[in-house]
Amino acid sequence: MSTSSMITMAMYRPHPGKEAELAEIVKGHIPMLREEGLITEFPPVTLQSVDGTLIEIFEWLSEESMHKAHSSPKVWPLWENMMKVAEMVSLSSLPEAEKPFPNFKRVTL
Repeated sequence: MSTSSMITMAMYRPHPGKEAELAEIVKGHIPMLREEGLITEFPPVTLQSVDGTLIEIFEWLSEESMHKAHSSPKVWPLWENMMKVAEMVSLSSLPEAEKPFPNFKRVTL
């Protein structure tokens, strides 16, 4: 496995009426990953698509740390809660993905 860091974009499209719940969960996501020692100090960015999808941009310490998150007894429950209120989507599913220079709204949670 690679030991170099990796920038990731995680995209969460809230289920109807679950926008506030999703925002609260996402608010705790980066602090949890940092607490578990899984991500770097790269300043994370949270964006929002015109369709309401929240986009988190952060940096894993390594591919190994990314995989470790999936078995973390602290991180996995947070992700389970996230999946109850949102769909995990791909970048190509965002309306902005069709534009050569996509723009997103910056969000502070």
